[in-house]
Amino acid sequence: MTEPDTLPRPNRERFARFDPGRVPSPCYVIDEAGIAANLRILDRVQRESGARILLALKAFALFALAPLLMRTLKGVCASGLYEARLGREDFGGEVHCFAPAYRAEELAEILDLADHVLFNSFGQWQRFQPLIQAGRARRPGLSFGLRLNPEHSEGWHPLYDPCAPHSRLGIPRAGFTGRGLTGISGLHFHSLCEQDLPPLARTLEAVEAGFAPWLGGLEWINFGGGHHITRPDYQVDDLIRLIQDFRRRWNLEVYLEPGEAIALDAGVLVAEVLDVTWNGMDIAILDTSATCHMPDVLETPYRPAVAGAADPGHWAHDYRLAGRTCLTGDVIGDYSFPQPLRGGDRLLFHDMAIYTLVKNTTFNGLPLPAIALWNSDTDDLRLIKTFGYEDFRGRLS
Repeated sequence: MTEPDTLPRPNRERFARFDPGRVPSPCYVIDEAGIAANLRILDRVQRESGARILLALKAFALFALAPLLMRTLKGVCASGLYEARLGREDFGGEVHCFAPAYRAEELAEILDLADHVLFNSFGQWQRFQPLIQAGRARRPGLSFGLRLNPEHSEGWHPLYDPCAPHSRLGIPRAGFTGRGLTGISGLHFHSLCEQDLPPLARTLEAVEAGFAPWLGGLEWINFGGGHHITRPDYQVDDLIRLIQDFRRRWNLEVYLEPGEAIALDAGVLVAEVLDVTWNGMDIAILDTSATCHMPDVLETPYRPAVAGAADPGHWAHDYRLAGRTCLTGDVIGDYSFPQPLRGGDRLLFHDMAIYTLVKNTTFNGLPLPAIALWNSDTDDLRLIKTFGYEDFRGRLS
């Protein structure tokens, strides 16, 4: 994670009022009031800048909250057929779809679901012209775009840098040379990850410098995701001005598709201590798992915040928090606590709404965490989903 740990976190602080004993463990608890607080910030950006903001389903796809989300957001962006279908059937609004490559049979269905379909190469755009023209005949309002690669890296980790050398994502400027954009209505770029405004401003300068010959005459541009707009230190006023200025220069509709910003700090993962062992330090084995239930802890990697815990050495009792799979590296991180941990204690891992429910697995046969909706304003709590053996078995054969 790139955000400073010292920031005030109003949404995160709401969970100080939540009793983790009210839900089964493990359980994702999503705060509706926290989501609503994020949406108010995004709504202001839309109203004052004229941009249209979409929910990136790849980060957060809890369709139980679709009525709340779609009161503010203009639609969703999907990464393939299943997300496009989820967006159309359960969310409503506009459905935008981008994939690094499409299968013909999936694209044929996507063309009946999505409003904007974006391609990663001129090769696929040309190869699928018969499908595209048939789709446009059925739905004359269907809009098509291309993903460009600004070749301007702002990423802090190569795994999350779409502009890293030899990236498979987006068409570099050289790929546009000599190409016409007949049939193309817009361009898309995505180069940020959990970042604030200055990286976007620099990236936009690179886009305008490199792709100005193709911007004129289009209808829209999509600035992609990775914008931490709802983080307390994000420069919202400057973002509004940047979008306003860009729209004045190019007369284009601007889309943003943040995923994390919609649910930032609005969810926790409740977990329970099963056992405490010792091997050079105290190790607490939990009923959750980094690899199964919070995979970005290992993929990014990062150490999630835990309510009431601090860095090792800060409090009297240090522990390594670990998952209960057989993966040797199923370790969440090292923390200190003011009191000793014992079997049966409940812990709250912060910021667990994003990239968790959409990425979790049943590796080792571990049950998926339950899902609960909580409203920190009213204290209303609803357990909306639990998982059992049949969910594990149904993924196998």
